[in-house]
Amino acid sequence: MKIDFAKLQYQYQLYKTEIDEAIHTVLDKSNYIMGEEVSQLENSLEAFTGARHAITCASGTDALLLAMMALDIKPGDEIITTPFTFIATAETIAFLRAVPVFVDIDEKTYNIDPSKIESAITEKTKAIIPVSLYGQPADMDAIQAIAAKHNLKVIIDGAQSFGSTYKGKTDSNLGDISTTSFFPAKPLGCFGDGGAVFTNNDELAKKMKMLRVHGQNKRYHHKYIGMGARMDTIQCAIVNVKLKHYSKDLALRQEVASKYSERLSASSEELVLPYVDSNCTSAWAQYSVRVKNRDDVQATLKEQGIPTAVHYPMPLHLQECFEYLGYNKGDFPISEQVSSEIMSLPMNPYLKDEEIAYITDKTMQFLN
Repeated sequence: MKIDFAKLQYQYQLYKTEIDEAIHTVLDKSNYIMGEEVSQLENSLEAFTGARHAITCASGTDALLLAMMALDIKPGDEIITTPFTFIATAETIAFLRAVPVFVDIDEKTYNIDPSKIESAITEKTKAIIPVSLYGQPADMDAIQAIAAKHNLKVIIDGAQSFGSTYKGKTDSNLGDISTTSFFPAKPLGCFGDGGAVFTNNDELAKKMKMLRVHGQNKRYHHKYIGMGARMDTIQCAIVNVKLKHYSKDLALRQEVASKYSERLSASSEELVLPYVDSNCTSAWAQYSVRVKNRDDVQATLKEQGIPTAVHYPMPLHLQECFEYLGYNKGDFPISEQVSSEIMSLPMNPYLKDEEIAYITDKTMQFLN
């Protein structure tokens, strides 16, 4: 059996008629930038998330930049975040010449450990960026309490978690600003790059809308130094269609994850399954397990037609580009251990029972 990791083509065929019609509507109008489909999507995102403002942008990376620019992050400012995440989380901090300050993760959720945050706060600290890794929000009550105590802002990196919840609220409706990505392989993906920022603050929303179009408050009049960070109309049209079906796809992701966990629960002690906190639901961007002999497991599964991935093999504090921060191996032992063991199994809403059985059987056969 040959397994498709994300089944992007399968999803396209499933919604092909609607998606093609939406694309051709844009083509017929030739309104490729800031067409009406952009505001339609933003209105739908607000309705879905409960956030007062949803503002589309060109990527999840641009979403983080817009958030920090809106909060006036300056060179030398410090932002606390996790080293166990995709590089964009900290890369955007460094891009603005601010300073990423890492703290280690919780060993069960792989999200930033709130108990380690306060010791990293200095007079230069301006914000905290928790990441909703693999689709699950961090412990937001604890993080918000720390932020309130120290007068810090909270930006949620929700690139992997659109539609997830924390205590009944979507993580797009938490923090000062929340961000997401519509990269094709995300739970809600477009057919290129795209993203969004969310906030309940009217002034921040107004500013981010200007920042994404070169800081304009009206055409050729620039209130801020901004950037070209618009999500194009065709991509918005595609996400408009997919958002209509997203609640169903999200439920299917939950089912796939439950079936994985049920079938793998009796496997070897060498396999650590994903943990979802009782306060949270996960969007299951990934179904990531931990194994001691990852390279061997991956090679064996590949021979059986089962693709796997590693999100992420090296924590950020050990990346060459962040050497200047002065961190060393051993500084964040949980992140380092998890990064050496983590492995993602195929995850999408359309995995069939026989595919799940095949993947789990082959995994357990190797481990046992």
